[in-house]
Formats: sequence, C-alpha cells, structure tokens
Amino acid sequence: MSKTATKEENPLINIMINVLLPTIVLSKLSKEGEALYQLGPKWAMIVALALPLGYGIWHWLKHRKLNIFSTVGMGAILLTGLITIYLWSNDSAKPHVAWIFGIKEAIQPLILGSLFLITRRSTSPLFRTFIYNDAIFDIKRIEKSVAENNLISQYEGLIWKCTLYFFGSFCLSAVLNLGLAHYFLNDLAPDLPNWKEEYNGIVGSITLWGFAAIGIPMMVVAGYILYMMINGLEKLTGLDKESLLLPR
Repeated sequence: MSKTATKEENPLINIMINVLLPTIVLSKLSKEGEALYQLGPKWAMIVALALPLGYGIWHWLKHRKLNIFSTVGMGAILLTGLITIYLWSNDSAKPHVAWIFGIKEAIQPLILGSLFLITRRSTSPLFRTFIYNDAIFDIKRIEKSVAENNLISQYEGLIWKCTLYFFGSFCLSAVLNLGLAHYFLNDLAPDLPNWKEEYNGIVGSITLWGFAAIGIPMMVVAGYILYMMINGLEKLTGLDKESLLLPR
C-alpha cells in the first residue's frame, strides 16, 4: 500500500478548514462595502460553506476513502446551507429557526455517537479505532490472556460498557449544541437592518463553540474510558499496566 493511501489526515488542518476559517469568514467578511474583503453576507456564507465542503471532496478524491467524521460534517454543512436559504427566503420573522438550527447541531454528534453502537459487531468497530486499538494496547496479549482464563463474556462486557460511556459523551454534546444554537439565535430579528450579517456572525460563533461542545466532553470521557479500560483489564487478565500498554 502506498504512503499516500495510509497517510493520516492532519487534525490541525482539519480544524483550521472546518472550524477556524469558516468562523473568521462569517465573523469578519460578512459586511457590505467597497473593500475587497467585504464580501457581504451572501458571499461570506457561500465561502464559509465551500471551505469545508471543498476540503471534504478533495480528501475523498485524493484518498478514495470516506472519513466518517468528515462525511457527517459535510452533511451538517449542507444542512446549514439549506437552513440559511430557508431563513433568507424572505425577511419575515421565523422565530422557530433557533430550534431548527439547534436540532441540526444536535443531530451531528448523535449520528457520530450512534455509529459507535452500530459498528460494535462489525469487523472495524469505531470504539476500537479511536480508543481501544493496537497503537495503545497490546491487544494480542490481552485477548490471549482473556481466552486462557475463559473470560470472554466479561471482556466483551467491559468493552460494551466503555462504548456506552463514549456514546454518552456525544449525547451530552448534542444537548450542549442544542442549547448553544437556541442561546445565540433566539434573539435574531430579521426586521432589523443588517440582520443577515448578524446571522452570519452567529453561525460562526455556533460553529466555534459547537466544536468545543463536541471536543471537550469527548476528550474528558475518552480519558476516563482509558482509565476504566486499564483498571478493568488488569482485573480480568492479571496483567499490570506496563504489560497491557504498548511501549511508547
């Protein structure tokens, strides 16, 4: 297999293109004016949506491989565009847009979290990809010890419990995202001048804070899950921490 095909996606580039640049565009370039950088709300929104969407298409064309997180993110981007078209279709007030946008923001982490449950019995469970993988744990040694002690059901129960905890972190993120969207969009008034610029700035804020709402609970819960896995595996296998983890 070529190096290009196996090269991992740079998370910093991902964050920059999917979160930071769209936030900057929406926050700083949405004003109407004669300056080159004053794109206006319509073009600022188009550019902000095109950045992550274009990156996702480029990544797929280069690697010919769908990234689950990027795919769900692209779906969220398209929904943002559709909601924006709906909101901008006329200047009449749409008080329920906060709930529509909030549900859209909540759906993304719920889908991601559900995939950890759905793929549990597949050949490539997401939990094993992101948490319990052979880059961290000596899985061959662990599973050999589990089989020798006839503790397979307890071993699978531990993995399932940790998977549920990880799913729970995404549920928390969904609630936080719903609350953020409602908080930022609840007071939006389409009858005021320059409300579309205000809307773009709000979407940028929701994008930035939404990333934190998903990332922070996931990191905290991931750390706790690692602790649970190590303690649980020590009890099941009798191996110490150094034997469970691969040398760094």
